Amino acid sequence: MTQDVIALTPRMPDPKALLAGLHAGGPDLRVDEAGDGAVVRLCADSGQTLVSLEAPRYLQVSGEVERLLGKGVWDESPVWWTEARASSAAAGAARLAGSVGGRLAAVLGGAVWPPRAGHTEVVPGLAGLSGDTAPPGVDVLTARAAVVIQGRPVVAATTWLTDVARSAVRTGRELQLVTPPDTRLTFPVHTLLDGVPSRWVVRDPECGYYDGLSGAVLNWHDGHFAPATTDNGAPRTAEAFRRRAGYEGERQLLLSLRTIHPADDRLVLGGALELAWRTLTGAPPAGWSTAEPVNVPWSPRQLTELARGRARQSLPTWVVAVGGSGRPSIATVRVSHTAAGVEERATIVLGYGPGHDVPLDHVPELAASLSTGHGLATMVTQLRSARADLSTAARYEPPPVPVSFTLGPDAVAGLDLTGTALADTVPVRLGSAARPGLHYVLGDGDGPSGGERLREIHVRMRRAARTADSVSPRGF
Repeated sequence: MTQDVIALTPRMPDPKALLAGLHAGGPDLRVDEAGDGAVVRLCADSGQTLVSLEAPRYLQVSGEVERLLGKGVWDESPVWWTEARASSAAAGAARLAGSVGGRLAAVLGGAVWPPRAGHTEVVPGLAGLSGDTAPPGVDVLTARAAVVIQGRPVVAATTWLTDVARSAVRTGRELQLVTPPDTRLTFPVHTLLDGVPSRWVVRDPECGYYDGLSGAVLNWHDGHFAPATTDNGAPRTAEAFRRRAGYEGERQLLLSLRTIHPADDRLVLGGALELAWRTLTGAPPAGWSTAEPVNVPWSPRQLTELARGRARQSLPTWVVAVGGSGRPSIATVRVSHTAAGVEERATIVLGYGPGHDVPLDHVPELAASLSTGHGLATMVTQLRSARADLSTAARYEPPPVPVSFTLGPDAVAGLDLTGTALADTVPVRLGSAARPGLHYVLGDGDGPSGGERLREIHVRMRRAARTADSVSPRGF
């Protein structure tokens, strides 16, 4: 099992402190840099990576350590987060990572996670190791898969994991994340796995391997994990996946927004996201980042500058945002240039514990504001029974149920509205009579009727579309 060690320090890891950590294996290990210096690798003579040391991240957003590592690990903010990842293919590498983290904490003050992993002893005898030379972050590399083994209780969309995902896509491989059964995924990781060829592989001591999102029993075959089938070819579902998830009474509210803006120098991104956050929680997002943990205070201007710079390289932008109002809330945002303009796709998730009211009555107000002032194309609001902390466990979760659907004025302008409304689902017109938006209330989140109504509205609108992309299914 791979060992990740995180040093949390109140002072910045300067060259002296990093040098102390890099000498944890003695003077014979080779030090390499990868990713423009963002990753430092301790390597054996053979080139095998033993430990990958990520560039330190300065966490200025409170609550991120607790969200990803648990309560009581580190309560102060800001803090420097330095992550060392040991290869699972080399005996002794985990102890080496523990020494790297322990030395940083000893020099700079602070703490090491996991608590008992940190120490300051030299770990000798690793220089002469020979074996697999998989890229940093990858435990097993085959022609078909990049396998990443994780043992931490919560897997986040860290810099190294998102880099591995991009590399897997670029080389035509499937990302396969292997974890114990009690591991949970953050919402950004869940989104990441949905967006690339991937599989969450859960290793259960009682029933073997299964897919943590679908429950399909898995076998290692031909260089990757693949679903096992019955004699008649049907997939098999692991019994462990059917166990009670343990979040009775907890719910999540999901908003999927698609906005389109003219591509000009005056554009500032993130306005729709911030408005949604303020409407539903009473506060703006607390922070944003290109990976987890989220480390930078919320800034639409900085988000826009990043997206503009990546657009010049013909690259999309993917970021994570988190809230700080006391309400669990997180979002993923993707910014890209399309023929229609600059497109933002955001999915915001908010968590509610037993007895907490979900503010569905605020959604029409939000829909009206987005429709009239923020370039809204579509918004789908959904409700589901799931963990209030917004993480995903390797258990069956019922699918989200649509509760409302909103079309912005530009999308409505491309429709012949005759016959698009259902008899029991009459839309509310938003904004001006000349260029209205439409807001459909589909249900209260109980039962399948909301999904059925949304599917029927979608079918009717596709028939009524005057232009090919006026109502795009990509928005929902």
